[in-house]
Amino acid sequence: MTQLSTETEDAVGERPALPARRLAVWILLATASVVVLIDQVTKQLALSYVDDDESVRLLGGAVYLSLTRNSGAAWSLGRDYTFVFPLITCAVVVWIVWMALRLRSVPWGLALGLVLGGALGNATDRIFRAPGPFMGHVVDMVSVFGPDGQYFPIFNAADSSLTCGVILAIALEFTGRQRDGTRIRAKERKETT
Repeated sequence: MTQLSTETEDAVGERPALPARRLAVWILLATASVVVLIDQVTKQLALSYVDDDESVRLLGGAVYLSLTRNSGAAWSLGRDYTFVFPLITCAVVVWIVWMALRLRSVPWGLALGLVLGGALGNATDRIFRAPGPFMGHVVDMVSVFGPDGQYFPIFNAADSSLTCGVILAIALEFTGRQRDGTRIRAKERKETT
């Protein structure tokens, strides 16, 4: 009788791990999908409505829409090696899939979803846009504090998503939040080091 009541309490009293995993993975996939959709829609709108030669001033000059096509990374680094960026994206996707196998944390699902969505948004440009497959240029359009990237590299929604995802992941690491949903307290971290 005691054995039976213990099993019942365990089954009723604890939340099974599978729903937490499903929720975290669902958040990851939903976030990535929304980011890719927003990224591609904003890029298409920029291509349709923003002139290549003239920036659009917004918010009193805090933001400009300056259309550019970037074959490299930020600050046009690596522009002669465009084919490398889809390979890096493949490595990021494989890493995120591997992480998702043990994922049970919604905040980590959000962070990884932001990174995945950003990586896939820019990879879509690199694979499908001109000048050709795996050599495509990424469409960037947001310039802050000045037109044409005077003060900061011109970026897009995918770049913003990647940046926010990485910052969130770093914050989760520093606060001891683990991808499996557990949390390491500062005292426990000191004992393990």
